Amino acid sequence: MDGQTSTVTPDGRTIGGVVMEMRNITLRFGGVIAIKDISFDVRHGEIRAIIGPNGAGKSSMLNVISGFYNPQEGEVWYKGEKRKPMKPYQVARQGIARTFQNIALFDGMTVLDNIMTGRLNHMKASILDQAIWWGRAEREEVANRQKAEEVIDFLEIQSIRKTPVGRLPYGLKKRVELARALVAEPEILLLDEPMAGMNVEEKEDMCRFILDVNDEFGTTIVLIEHDMGVVMDISDRVVVMDYGKKIGDGVPDEVRNNPDVIDAYLGVAHD
Repeated sequence: MDGQTSTVTPDGRTIGGVVMEMRNITLRFGGVIAIKDISFDVRHGEIRAIIGPNGAGKSSMLNVISGFYNPQEGEVWYKGEKRKPMKPYQVARQGIARTFQNIALFDGMTVLDNIMTGRLNHMKASILDQAIWWGRAEREEVANRQKAEEVIDFLEIQSIRKTPVGRLPYGLKKRVELARALVAEPEILLLDEPMAGMNVEEKEDMCRFILDVNDEFGTTIVLIEHDMGVVMDISDRVVVMDYGKKIGDGVPDEVRNNPDVIDAYLGVAHD
């Protein structure tokens, strides 16, 4: 992180210096520009939202952060160092975990087994050790299982821990996917539309869990979300994209009153 002075939010959370910077990011797919010369930063301990109309390039930006896409132009800086092009598993090893816009779980596996897959980067025992389940492999298995159980308790999904994921309703699948990301113990958690398709009660639960993850674990969160009420309530800062460009960046009140942002969402011209 840089030397930026920490700040304390009205609800008592501490936000530190810059932990990640996106510098002049441009991403193209053939002749289509998905992201055009966008820069913004993420500060340690904050909830940073990325919003914009459909097709604005939000998920593409999250895919750049998580290593699924490497931009043709621009730089990603993490903890004060320029990040070289990386594969998603390499980014995960740096302490960055994510959920997906379209749920990416193993339907035939139980909730517990799905969550345990999030511990893969913490498993160091050899194949032989795992086969005989002795020594290091046994200790790892116990530690990983304990962490999974802690997250299950934290997200209040004890009653479904042995249920195959394919049998669960949509809202609970979203919570299981969040659990799988959390057991990786990320420093930065990327959430791609974590409340899409949920009813009001499910959204309230997910908001509570996101705030608790940020508060209790100190996890930095970057999220994409279409529900503006949710974004304005839980975010510390918001960056707004439209047609691949950045049109706004600031605290929720600044973004809410930005004429360019209003135009993008409402199609209303301003003098």
